Amino acid sequence: MARVLTTAEAKRLGLPGRTSLEIVSGEKGARAVTLRLVEIPVPQPGEKLRGPHYHDTFEECMYVLSGTGTTYADSGEYPLKPGDSILMPAGERHVTRNTGNVPLMLLCFFPVPDITTGTFDVPQT
Repeated sequence: MARVLTTAEAKRLGLPGRTSLEIVSGEKGARAVTLRLVEIPVPQPGEKLRGPHYHDTFEECMYVLSGTGTTYADSGEYPLKPGDSILMPAGERHVTRNTGNVPLMLLCFFPVPDITTGTFDVPQT
């Protein structure tokens, strides 16, 4: 049966360097998808920025709703603007940073109902 899931019902995740609302996931009854609304704020002077991470067995697709940013990945740097999408292959280390003067808003799609077991932060040296 179809369901309408709202951001008001979304699970607020305590993730570093961003606000993340998990709107759809296995916790909400999905069998094969996770959808998150992510806000990356404008970086402040001296702020410690989040390091890269990767998803070992699944892809991530990000769609830019508003703001500008750059995704830094093993394969290069990818500037992003509203309407752009970026597909990140499984296993590729990446981090997306806000490069503008307003919050960067992303929709992040994953083809699994729970991304926590396959997502890993890259240790910072």
